Amino acid sequence: MDESLVKRLEAAVARLEAFSAGGIWKGVAPEDGGDAAAMDPSIVAFDDLISQYVNRVTSAAEKIGGQVLDVSKIIAEAFNVQKELLIKIKRTQKPDMAGMVEFLKPLNEVITKASALTEGRRSEFYHHLKTGADSLAALAWIAYTGKDCGMSMPIAHVEESWQMAEFYSNKVLVEYRNKDANHVEWAKALKELYLPGLRDYVKSHYPLGPVWSATGKIAASAPAKAPTPAAPAPPPPPPASLFSSETTKPSSSQPKEGMSAVFQEINTGKAITGGLRKVTDDMKTKNRADRTGAVISSEKEARASSPAFSKAGPPKLELQMGRKWVVENQIGRNNLVIDDCDSKQSVYVYGCKNSVLRIQGKVNNITVDKCTKMGVVFKDVVAACEIVNCNSVEVQCQGSAPTISIDNTSGCQLYLSKDSLGASITTAKSSEINVLVPGPETDGDWVETALPQQYIHVYKDGQFVTTPVSHSGA
Repeated sequence: MDESLVKRLEAAVARLEAFSAGGIWKGVAPEDGGDAAAMDPSIVAFDDLISQYVNRVTSAAEKIGGQVLDVSKIIAEAFNVQKELLIKIKRTQKPDMAGMVEFLKPLNEVITKASALTEGRRSEFYHHLKTGADSLAALAWIAYTGKDCGMSMPIAHVEESWQMAEFYSNKVLVEYRNKDANHVEWAKALKELYLPGLRDYVKSHYPLGPVWSATGKIAASAPAKAPTPAAPAPPPPPPASLFSSETTKPSSSQPKEGMSAVFQEINTGKAITGGLRKVTDDMKTKNRADRTGAVISSEKEARASSPAFSKAGPPKLELQMGRKWVVENQIGRNNLVIDDCDSKQSVYVYGCKNSVLRIQGKVNNITVDKCTKMGVVFKDVVAACEIVNCNSVEVQCQGSAPTISIDNTSGCQLYLSKDSLGASITTAKSSEINVLVPGPETDGDWVETALPQQYIHVYKDGQFVTTPVSHSGA
């Protein structure tokens, strides 16, 4: 019998024994809401998810050890915390905003621990740590309360969160593909935890979000804050959080409402989506009565929202004249997102460093200019993706792109999806250009090819014949 099936059966037997010991023998009837919630089919299915997928991640991590094992243990802890929250939801009435903040805090605290591992001096397992920490954003699906809460629906949220983490997961696969199979096994197990694992679980049990108890107890609200002292001290920078959409307030003076208020209230340390900049309706030019041109945050807000400030100018992420997205001077921002775009708009990325931009939708054209150590992930582009005057950039196309142009660039990793394998790639005055394509097998290793940067020109039969220099040798 399959070993994983045996473990699942053993776990089911243990749950039944616990139910008998805690519920019947101790006089706690199922309708009391104690063990009845734990034995709910959705909770049993989540136990199976942990047994089948989470344990596979930790088992793979044990073969590697070190920080990879550390972040894997935190991932397991986060899933166990989410299980407890799901049980609590079945016993509790839907709380108000203050109660929701308090409810989500345990999960946010665990995820903050994972994020802390990625800070400070970069370790040799940095890409593993970023993959694990960023992937935990998927657990925020539990905060979904409706279409006006500022989040994608649960299934879409899980998929989008993993796609962000996959940027670093691909780095692990490429780096260790021919070096250490244990790292490849870990990266694949982590992906399967979310796709199909968590995604299919949410799809089966909570496609429209958590279902709170109509008759359960009322959730406790966050404790009241202490009164402000007479001599006020300078306030600390606003803390980021797993469920925060931005560390600074939007340029609109209107306060946030609904779940957006919850996202800003959770304040336990710096978590994985602290740098995420969400462009809301009130920030768009067409909806602004006080602007006739671009949507621009004030210089003070821009300075506060970025870990480092570029001498070239304030950081920007704005839609100009409804046609051009401008992303400029972003430094150390790993969660920049443009998610409200269309095929008539273009994206211009300039002067960014140590940042990652995700474009969630089809656009007409993408230009990456004078960027260093910049990552760009996009779905579809109508015309072309252009990389100009850059150094050490990584670009991933998850959909289709007819043309990709690389000019005057040193160091470019280009990831192509199966839908973009027909793209025309043009290079000029560029070096260290590597293109990675999916392997022949589903979920197989990426296949890396270095594009030639040197050529041999031979005059033959009245004309020059040019051929690329091959470094493969014989």
